[in-house]
Amino acid sequence: MADETEKPAATVAPLRKAVPCPICSRPSAREHYPFCSNRCRDVDLNRWLSGSYVIPVADGEDKAEDDEM
Repeated sequence: MADETEKPAATVAPLRKAVPCPICSRPSAREHYPFCSNRCRDVDLNRWLSGSYVIPVADGEDKAEDDEM
């Protein structure tokens, strides 16, 4: 028997504001935040694992690190 003090799931406010998915720009889903689906989550993971996402390093930064060692 359901407790009468519980709110139905439809009236519960989301914990996070829906933001655009970084892959396809559709609104994000709570289960896959910040992505909209498992597909977009997997696309992002593939980009990280394949090396598509890199942090650029300026030439001067490489030399400064070598001098400190």
